[in-house]
Amino acid sequence: MRMPKFGYSAQIDDKVCAKAMGKELRVSPKHAGEICRAIKGMMLEKAREYLQAVIRKEKAVPYRRYKKKVAHRGGLSKWAAGRYPVKAAKAVLEVLDNVEANASYKGMATDKLRIVHASAQKGIVIRGFRPRAFGRATPFNTQTTNVEIIVKEEG
Repeated sequence: MRMPKFGYSAQIDDKVCAKAMGKELRVSPKHAGEICRAIKGMMLEKAREYLQAVIRKEKAVPYRRYKKKVAHRGGLSKWAAGRYPVKAAKAVLEVLDNVEANASYKGMATDKLRIVHASAQKGIVIRGFRPRAFGRATPFNTQTTNVEIIVKEEG
C-alpha cells in the first residue's frame, strides 16, 4: 500500500525559504482560511502578536469570504464583518512556531522573516454518528484542516 504524497500549493525555492505544514488539524477550514488570508504578507513577529490578540479577543479577524450573518466588529479597517476564531488561531500559531524553528535551523534571521504564503485546505473528514430514536442514526462528522505556511527572509 502506498502512502499519499503531500505537497505545498506554492512553488518557492527551498534554499531561500522555510516551510511548515499542520496536517489534519481539528479546526474549521473556513476559520483557518480567513486567518491565513489575514496574516499573509505580515512579518512573523507581527503575525504572532496578532494571533495572540485574537486569542485574547482583542482584535477580530476580518471575514471576507464566509461573511453571511457575521456581526460587525470594531477596529477592522476597510472591512466590517469579523470574528474571534480562538481555536483556529491557536492551531495556526503552533504552525507559526514550527516555521520559525525551521527557519532558525536553516540559519535564517528570525526577526526578518515575512510570511509569503499562508493557506488552509480541507483535510479528511472523520466519520461519526449520533444515535437517535427508533434505532436510527444521524451523521456527526468532524472536519479537519491542512494549514501550510512559507516564510522568506527579507533583505
